[in-house]
Amino acid sequence: MGVSIGELAVQFGCELRGDPGVVVERVATLAAADERSVAFLANPRYRRELIGTRAGAVVLAAEAAAACPGAALVCGNPHATYARIAAVLHPLPAGPAGIHPSAVVSPQARVDPSAHVGALSVIGADATVGARAFIGPQCLIGECAVVGEDVRLVGRVTLCRGVEVGARTVIQPGAVIGGDGFGFAQEQGRWIKVPQIGTVRVGCDVEIGANTTVDRGAIEDTVIEEGVKLDNLIQIGHNVRVGAHSALAACVGVSGSTSIGQRCMIGGQVGIGGHLTISDDVMITGCTMVSHSISSPGVYSGGIPFEDASTWRRLVGRFKRLESFAARLKALERRPGGPPDQEEDDD
Repeated sequence: MGVSIGELAVQFGCELRGDPGVVVERVATLAAADERSVAFLANPRYRRELIGTRAGAVVLAAEAAAACPGAALVCGNPHATYARIAAVLHPLPAGPAGIHPSAVVSPQARVDPSAHVGALSVIGADATVGARAFIGPQCLIGECAVVGEDVRLVGRVTLCRGVEVGARTVIQPGAVIGGDGFGFAQEQGRWIKVPQIGTVRVGCDVEIGANTTVDRGAIEDTVIEEGVKLDNLIQIGHNVRVGAHSALAACVGVSGSTSIGQRCMIGGQVGIGGHLTISDDVMITGCTMVSHSISSPGVYSGGIPFEDASTWRRLVGRFKRLESFAARLKALERRPGGPPDQEEDDD
């Protein structure tokens, strides 16, 4: 069903430049859009595609509006506005209220009549499923777990015993929330499992990507605060806290008992050690290894960008020889007539 761009302008506070009666039905890229599509321009790299677009309307900033060949929805944040328009034009499918005949639901579970429980899902004793929740096929909701209103478990999601998920959270297929943390004590060369008696508390408006795992706490709980966005294939260790509105890209690993502040942005394949504290408003670029706490907001990086193989081998060779170079330099400095002694800095 189409929506007029006049309605969209009013709903999302845009300045409309063009015919308000134009009706759009979908979103598309600038290059692929037709007259029934909405496109957007947020990255200047795509400015050249704006001139030839056939889109029914383009969401863009005021400085780019003059170059738009058709209707323009002018706003301060084109990407965010586009996201809201896309949600209107492409709403997620809502399953019918009720429980599929193949689902297994404990008599002690509480499932709101407006919730959808998909095929082959299992809901344990004393679990709670809130109003309008969508439980996709093959999901497992353990005993005493709590699923809030309008939560969406897309499919094959596991919520282990006692996990709490806040309203409007989305969890993508294959995610496991509340599995045991990696807790073992060593004795005489053998490992003894430490019972993981905490749980996981996920706030409202969180999104957790496919095949991401969030471990339950060892004693206290693992906490994912409101508005956090976790990409696919992330590992969150036990007793970690991720602050509100932080975003972690794919393949990040966070070791146990680390606290990440609010509004942090962590790039792909970042590894964060255990028992650390990361300040609010920290950005960590991809493939960085974080081995100590970060106490101040800012941008942090680690690792060496790629080079051609021969250059890389030379750089690695030089790196390995740094210790011998340092020893030779110290020996030269200690010779008679050398520079005066200075305090050594082993850092």
